Amino acid sequence: MEFFCPRCSTSVSAEFYGPCDSCRSELRAKFVGTKSEVDVAEYEPKMNVTPNAVALKDN
Repeated sequence: MEFFCPRCSTSVSAEFYGPCDSCRSELRAKFVGTKSEVDVAEYEPKMNVTPNAVALKDN
């Protein structure tokens, strides 16, 4: 399929519509993702219900 690159307007022959190969490699280099460490607090379940008298009763 023949079309013009939507970024640089050069003629491109490709299977799908989108940026040409050179524009695609420029975009990958410009918007490279970086991995970062995230500190997450340890999970502590909430106590939404108070224990009933039967559960607290000693035998």
